[in-house]
Amino acid sequence: MSGARFTAEEEALRDEIRRFAERELAPRAAELDAAAAFPWEHLKKLAPLGVLGLNLPEEYGGVGATPIALALVMEEIAAGCAATASVVGAHYLATDAILLGGDEAMKQRFLPAAAAGERLGAFALTEPRSGSDPAGMLTRAEPEGAGWRLIGSKHFISNGAEADFIIVFARTDPAAGHRGIGAFVVERGTHGLQVGKHEDIMGIRAGRIYELSFDCFVPHANCIGAPGTGFKTAMMTLDRSRIEIAAMSLGLARAALDAAMQWARDRKAYGEAIASYQGIRWMLADMATELEAARHLTWHAARCRAAGGRFTREAAMAKLFASEMAGRVTDHALQIHGGYGYTRGLPLERYVRDARILRIFEGSSEIHRNVIARQLLG
Repeated sequence: MSGARFTAEEEALRDEIRRFAERELAPRAAELDAAAAFPWEHLKKLAPLGVLGLNLPEEYGGVGATPIALALVMEEIAAGCAATASVVGAHYLATDAILLGGDEAMKQRFLPAAAAGERLGAFALTEPRSGSDPAGMLTRAEPEGAGWRLIGSKHFISNGAEADFIIVFARTDPAAGHRGIGAFVVERGTHGLQVGKHEDIMGIRAGRIYELSFDCFVPHANCIGAPGTGFKTAMMTLDRSRIEIAAMSLGLARAALDAAMQWARDRKAYGEAIASYQGIRWMLADMATELEAARHLTWHAARCRAAGGRFTREAAMAKLFASEMAGRVTDHALQIHGGYGYTRGLPLERYVRDARILRIFEGSSEIHRNVIARQLLG
């Protein structure tokens, strides 16, 4: 981690969460993955550490952590259990949307309880036929009395069944394109909200995802900002989240690299540790170099966020590079383990499965290349 400069508070928080992840998260990660069991116990233990309010200001019950501290913590959680990091990240999406777009009354209603771990959030933007093109969503919001009626469906929604409140994006004006999208808070138990069975997914299996259907009434008090501002809120929220996904990529790749280095030292072939062979040494060197480069891109994006102003390009670059890096590093780590890496007795196959989604959610790698090019070319 050459060239890193952190405050004493950032380092202390990172070290605390690293110890927690090694003690509490990593030992149960395989069990949760096999059962696709939601990590409730992990969340209950993370809440007193302030993790569920790490992204929120102190005035709303949060920690008021710096963006760098947030990235460091997400890396540590993902190194222990990527699925738990995914659940926490989805919660941050929900609370960031309220923080960025909601009025003061809404912030006071939802954020302190969310920061304390008393209420869990979800973020519902993706639809069955609208993933990479959120402006093409079909879910609609129609004025009704003292509020809105939401009609439609969302797909691949993390925390969908477990959440106490869900941020739902819907079209309020079909003729206005992305300027005709609103954001709404749908609370658990709302009549007309239906949650499907969780999907049987390849990786981060404990971070369960669902299809949601809506034919429900939402009062004006649960509308985030003015109608038509939802798309802007979503994009601002995703800029933040993309740095967190980059940090998740760092943690997962670091865990895989650490495992590969230890295996290379211990495993013998032809009478020598395989770490003595040039092919393995070069592979490890490339893995470590890519991980270090991704770290600095991620930290740079976090510092740009902290400085204020737009950081869309930096967040996209960090997420693109770090997620692609995690795929390569986890795959190489499994290769170094040979046939043992392919078994469920070691965590390598889980690392590979968990890493695969990082190149898809919160914007695919292809979408991020478009974002970066648009920022470069105008």
